[in-house]
Amino acid sequence: MNAVMLNLETLPLSDEQFYQLCQGNPEKQLEMTAAGELVIMAPVGGESGRQEADLITDVNIWNRASGLGYVFSSSTIFKLPNGAKRSPDVAWVEASRWEALEPEQQLKFPPIAPDFVIELRSPSDSLKQLQEKMQEYLANGVRLGWLVNPKDQQVEIYRIGQPVDVQAWPVQVSGEHLMPGLKLKFH
Repeated sequence: MNAVMLNLETLPLSDEQFYQLCQGNPEKQLEMTAAGELVIMAPVGGESGRQEADLITDVNIWNRASGLGYVFSSSTIFKLPNGAKRSPDVAWVEASRWEALEPEQQLKFPPIAPDFVIELRSPSDSLKQLQEKMQEYLANGVRLGWLVNPKDQQVEIYRIGQPVDVQAWPVQVSGEHLMPGLKLKFH
């Protein structure tokens, strides 16, 4: 099942109204597109949830050792420069960029594009929609992104100004110069 998209063009939500909608429905995973469409995402199953937990654990272990930034879960919604409100499965923001935000900005939906994101394709996800989301991340300042696709056993690597690099499993991917020393294996 793909995400449900509701067109709210005739009844646009302010940032505060969207925040309150999310707070009032904590059991729902919601996003908002730049065009003002409300996205209601299906919950993931056990295997996808386990894989997501592994990814965030691996990135967080690396981050604790490096001290270079902050790691965020899929429950965090970022307000991107284009106005979209997105929640990647794993996100990382460089320390200086996060610390430059006002405390109030850090509390709600931070108005910042992460430096790094991971999207994990669950069986209910549309590959095309995830690929469009990854391109949106890049267009809004994300510097490195991985689309992990267990169904097709591949990882798509997204970098600003470069074509998508599709790697078949088994593969080891790295955080490159952005996140030195981060290496994850997929098989």
